[in-house]
Amino acid sequence: MRPVTGAVVDQLREIGMSGYEAKAYLALLAAGRPLNGYEVAKFSGVPRSTVYQTLAKLVERSAAFEVKLVDSPGTCYVALSAESLLARVRREFDRNLAELGRSLPAIAPTSEASLVHHIEGRERALERAIDLVDGAQEQLFVSLWPEEAPALLPSLRRAERRGVDTTILAFGELPEPVGHTYVHQFSAPEVVIARVGVRLLVVASDCRSVLIGGAIPESMWAVWSDDPAVVLVAVEYVRHDIAMQVLVDRIGHGEVDAIWRTDPNLVRLQTGLAAPGLDQRRSRVS
Repeated sequence: MRPVTGAVVDQLREIGMSGYEAKAYLALLAAGRPLNGYEVAKFSGVPRSTVYQTLAKLVERSAAFEVKLVDSPGTCYVALSAESLLARVRREFDRNLAELGRSLPAIAPTSEASLVHHIEGRERALERAIDLVDGAQEQLFVSLWPEEAPALLPSLRRAERRGVDTTILAFGELPEPVGHTYVHQFSAPEVVIARVGVRLLVVASDCRSVLIGGAIPESMWAVWSDDPAVVLVAVEYVRHDIAMQVLVDRIGHGEVDAIWRTDPNLVRLQTGLAAPGLDQRRSRVS
């Protein structure tokens, strides 16, 4: 029999099995033949005092079946195949998800106030950004950097496939374009980092909610909001930055760069970091 890792047991527990049920099921699956209760206890580590109760629960959930062998006087058990178990879990999950899709919106009241909440940590910020992408039904405006792109691209591709109008401003080449993708070429990404001080992540979903995040080598944080003013500012930021890239393509990089470096109004706007508090944040995480 192949050794069973604790990770597989934990994953089976995630779909509703108890620890003993998971171990007994895996012992039956790995055996590839019918086992009696004594053998299941021996191979799985489930105590003999509870192994028959555990097997009964597996039979009840149709993850195992009782069989009678000609040359064995007692009851033996065989596992439901891995493929069939996975297919059943998917069906049950999809059915429950569809039922929740009908029931939860009816329970949730209409929001009476706009909300803002803060998110600390890279994993949590990216997870919340993915929530917004996966929840979009009509339109997405996204600004992202290569460091954050791999986490979001699978969700962005799914959004595009289900017909969401997806607009992306990318501070670097993506492995493959998604929707309407524009590469930020002016100013160069390294110039933007030097001026702004952070990698900005913006994900605006259906022009109703937005995540605005900041990433530095030491940490990442974000805010989520459904305040119309916050959403509008974020969407307009993405739109105007894309418009800048289109104008540079039409006018020419050299000519725009010359204006950018010599016009006193533009020079003044480039002075100083636009993300206050970065020094304090760096000191907290260092």
